[in-house]
Amino acid sequence: MNSLYGGRYEAYSAGTEPSTVNPYSIRVMDEIGIDISKHSSKSLKTFMGQEFYSVVTVCDSAKQTCPVFPGAAKKLYWDLKDPSGASGSQEEILSIFRKTRDQIKDKIVGTFN
Repeated sequence: MNSLYGGRYEAYSAGTEPSTVNPYSIRVMDEIGIDISKHSSKSLKTFMGQEFYSVVTVCDSAKQTCPVFPGAAKKLYWDLKDPSGASGSQEEILSIFRKTRDQIKDKIVGTFN
């Protein structure tokens, strides 16, 4: 979102169960020129009390556990399979991460363009 529309929007990312940023995510984003290697995984609690124009949840478990963000004008749910459970060869796992990356980009363009 920030690389596509950084002049119009400012995106934040958080999870219901923060951990480290997945190395496969770092790699597939780097393939398209976006460096997320210095990003950190943040808890939703970090952003509680802040107002957002849009709140997007991107997987089923997040939809079920996502807290309410009062004041959000738009609440969107994108049913995307979490790639972190992918298995197989390194290339098969990368393919799954690429697919999710591309799905997110398509959703961003289709929703916020």
